[in-house]
Amino acid sequence: MKTSIYTRHRFHPDIIRRAVWMYFRFNLSFRDIEGLLVERGIDVSYETIRRWVDKIGSAYAKRIRSRYVSPSPVWHLDEVYTKINGEMVYLWRAVDDEGTVLDVVVQKRRNTEAALRLLRKLLKNQGIKPTRIVTDRLGSYRAALKLLRMQHLQDVGGRKNNRAECSHVPIRRRERKSQKFRSVRNAQKLLSAHSQIYNLFNYRRHLISRKTLRKFRDQANLEWELATASMCP
Repeated sequence: MKTSIYTRHRFHPDIIRRAVWMYFRFNLSFRDIEGLLVERGIDVSYETIRRWVDKIGSAYAKRIRSRYVSPSPVWHLDEVYTKINGEMVYLWRAVDDEGTVLDVVVQKRRNTEAALRLLRKLLKNQGIKPTRIVTDRLGSYRAALKLLRMQHLQDVGGRKNNRAECSHVPIRRRERKSQKFRSVRNAQKLLSAHSQIYNLFNYRRHLISRKTLRKFRDQANLEWELATASMCP
């Protein structure tokens, strides 16, 4: 028999939900959240909050993802480098033309095999075939798409891939606040959870009216309540 994700936790689920929400929703550190909770009379260690984010944040992300509708068929792919324990790694990232994060894959290489892994994961998990794939001029994309017989979908040139390049900004902010990622595994786990929760609260408020913003905000809050309810995973 499956148990609730909150089973055997000393703190009330509402406190756990609030702490995890603050971490993913805002650019706060674990110590920042510890201080905010102490001000509200809740004495919890930042290490406990870190464990909540690591364990329960991933469970929230899976629930949110399972409720998502299919993304746009126009995909934007890009990669950016970072260092983990002094080793250069690459964050391969895919978003659709509305800015929704499709997937993030942390890899040590920037070659055809790495591009192929990202594309295969997208094709397997998104449940929709792309009609256009926008990339930069990295040759690995062309080679990977050719192997998948999808080279006719590639679109390259100008500033067409600004959507993907700008999508790295929230991750860079989180990386700086976390004082770099500790390992490839932890980076992959955190970024996968971050992308799903970011999608939920990404209102694109500069493109909509205040009335529509309130409607989107209410819907996002409702989805969050459903995803974090005290039910079995």
